[in-house]
Amino acid sequence: MTTTSTDTKQGAGARVRVQRFGTFLSGMVMPNIPAFIAWGLITSFFIATGWLPNGILGGFGNADVIGWQGAATVLGQADDGTVFPQYVGLVSPMIIYLLPLLIANTGGRMVYGARGGVVATIATMGVIVGASIPMFIGAMIMGPLAAYLMKQIDKLWAGKIKAGFEMLVDNFSAGILGFILVLGGFFGIAPIVELLSKALEGAVNQLIGWGLLPLASILVEPGKILFLNNAINHGVFTPLGVQQVAEQGKSILFLIEANPGPGLGILLAFSIFGVGLAKASAPGAIIIQFFGGIHEIYFPYVLSKPLVVLGAIAGGASGVAVNVAFNSGLRAPASPGSIFAVLLQTAPDSYIGVILSVIVSAAVSFLVTAAILRASRKRDLENEDAGDLSAAIAKTEANKGKESSVLAGLRAEGVPAGDAAVAASGAAVLTDARPVKNIVFACDAGMGSSAMGATVLRNKIKKAGIEGVTVTNKAIANLDGSADLVITQRELTPRAEQQAPNAQHVSVDNFMNSPRYDEVVAQVADQK
Repeated sequence: MTTTSTDTKQGAGARVRVQRFGTFLSGMVMPNIPAFIAWGLITSFFIATGWLPNGILGGFGNADVIGWQGAATVLGQADDGTVFPQYVGLVSPMIIYLLPLLIANTGGRMVYGARGGVVATIATMGVIVGASIPMFIGAMIMGPLAAYLMKQIDKLWAGKIKAGFEMLVDNFSAGILGFILVLGGFFGIAPIVELLSKALEGAVNQLIGWGLLPLASILVEPGKILFLNNAINHGVFTPLGVQQVAEQGKSILFLIEANPGPGLGILLAFSIFGVGLAKASAPGAIIIQFFGGIHEIYFPYVLSKPLVVLGAIAGGASGVAVNVAFNSGLRAPASPGSIFAVLLQTAPDSYIGVILSVIVSAAVSFLVTAAILRASRKRDLENEDAGDLSAAIAKTEANKGKESSVLAGLRAEGVPAGDAAVAASGAAVLTDARPVKNIVFACDAGMGSSAMGATVLRNKIKKAGIEGVTVTNKAIANLDGSADLVITQRELTPRAEQQAPNAQHVSVDNFMNSPRYDEVVAQVADQK
């Protein structure tokens, strides 16, 4: 028993560490996704092969695309001696300078606030200028590293500076460190990262050449279910994908994780062959997942029946295979992974392949998931009949002779299994030790699923006539100790507890429909 418990804790700890690292990587990219989208739209519209080719904005002259070097306007010469203007435009400066510097600044701020962001931006310029390819990976390395060094240097003379000299020391120390790091980035880190980037790109191209890229879904799809989706997409695929766009005009990597087809197929299968709450809630989840782009909404369905992950893998692999066959790709990341975002960022020559990849992946994941659900449907229906929650709670309370606060959250008909297990075990049961004024929904990125959960609870609190309680959402990494109550999905609760140890924590399986919300509302109402 002891060995099993220890192994379980070690496994959970390892998963938390991986999630934390992945969250840090994606945390540098996700706040800057609007800039990537803007760049993708500019690329789609104005380059020579875009929807509305424009030499000045797209960066080409006389149909001859030029590189990012040079002034804003230069003169080119055709083979016949004709002189014509060439333009740098918006596309190349944004991908070479703007996007990596935004990532570096965000990474620096995550480590050491605004001061870290400034030094990170300075240092990353050396990496950018010292390489011949877009330095997204370089920015993700140099930004946090520069901020960390600045933080350590500031500790050396913390509290030792004479009054009146603080600003002088702060400004010059940051400036001198930035000077050193920008040179180090130019001569040292840039060549190394460039070799690494080219090696990774070569490996991806080799997998495509061998027809093995679909096998990436064997790692990607289970990783998504373990809430590594943002880390996989924005921490790995986005930097490599943007580099491919700069060279080829599109990238298949943006579609490996963001394809909404596998999730659609899984939810369709649950809508038809599921039982209980899973069957009833799946149609609504389809709208949120497929059109809203919030993929986390289908994770609880997979976790409720782990074999369904085979449907996700098969669907994801088939979608990638279609995109490989049609040589299709996106101009920029599709975030969130909505069908609208995917189509908006699709390269003009890739619509057939992209649309087919979504359809095929949805169909394959549906067929595999349906087979799994149908194989166990009879047993599931029997278990559902035998385990009617309302009757079971009533019988338990009758035997006890009074209502149970622990079982109060299970009164809703068709409680998700994970939430039932949490409440039955006594884990994350609310207490009245601390008045609840600030409730925070936290997830990996602080967007998507946590925003939906916050909206659901906010409406419940408003309907109950309760005032003076705020309900917000944020990333787990941004929990700052101000929350009285933190609500997370069950897989992410250990990380949230480490980040906000003094808050009450509630674990749920489904942000959209959890009985724990009624328990929270009841506690908040009782404290008035």
